Amino acid sequence: MRAMVLEAIGKPLVLEERPDPYPGPGEIRLVVEACAVCRTDLHVVNGELPDPKLPLVPGHEIVGIVDAVGDGVDPARIGRRVGVPWLGHSCGACPYCLAGSENLCDRPLFTGYTRDGGFATHVVADAAFSFDLDMEADPVSLAPLLCAGLIGWRSLRRAGEGRRIGLFGFGAAAHIIAQICVWQGREVYAFTRPGDIEAQKFALGLGAVWAGGSDTRPDTPLDAAIIFAPVGDLVPAALRAVRKGGRVVCGGIHMSDIPSMPYALLWQERELVSVANLTREDAHTFFPVAKQAGVHTRTIPYALEQANTALADLRAGRFSGAAVLVP
Repeated sequence: MRAMVLEAIGKPLVLEERPDPYPGPGEIRLVVEACAVCRTDLHVVNGELPDPKLPLVPGHEIVGIVDAVGDGVDPARIGRRVGVPWLGHSCGACPYCLAGSENLCDRPLFTGYTRDGGFATHVVADAAFSFDLDMEADPVSLAPLLCAGLIGWRSLRRAGEGRRIGLFGFGAAAHIIAQICVWQGREVYAFTRPGDIEAQKFALGLGAVWAGGSDTRPDTPLDAAIIFAPVGDLVPAALRAVRKGGRVVCGGIHMSDIPSMPYALLWQERELVSVANLTREDAHTFFPVAKQAGVHTRTIPYALEQANTALADLRAGRFSGAAVLVP
């Protein structure tokens, strides 16, 4: 197998030839068809998330075909297309798992962070945390759904049933969730980097009723806002944009420090909450909704060997949508 490997924090990934991995008990092996590149991959490479497995194969938005199974896994899964997300395993025994909050597990494994991920031609995954996907669909288009879609969906559910939804940072997650909001009959307000006219046009083309820089706000107060950009300065801006009793959801795994702000921004029962990781239940509810809503992902394909270029382009904001590695 070939893999793009992080050998040291802050260093470029290195292409390596490795023996094909073999699945252990409860595991499956995939021939990777596509793996989307997520901002969390940047956080891992940059050292903003602590204690990654090193050396590490990043990547946690994986689509592939099962070609081998370990003990205890139904052999009928061989030949199926599956998706592998960020949450790669939970212990099933800690208080959080027992309470149905496996996303907060005390002893989790995360794909492309504490276990090897999908920036490779092959990957081994926990069969219980791999989801069957449509064999007729385009694997490149499916890949961003495995994190951008799932975390966006969890964030949207946390945002509540409000009609007017603000999305701060119009990248991979926002462009998926915007389509679902429009399908649900909600109004989408897209906040981009100041001056990013291309992203604003992209949002309007997906059905947003308003698009502008994060340094501006619409005349209408929002019912809720989701912050996908890892920028703490956006928290006060989002709180200013929501109505009394509104909610702001921080949808990222990492964010720069939230600045000091007046209590008046939070007062009048506004809420500030975060989401962490995802659950298998999120996937079971999200994929049918995405299909019913006709979600179409905008993808920019890169060869596996171009993983460093894809990460650099994501860091610089050179595209709207999602980068996808295609081995």
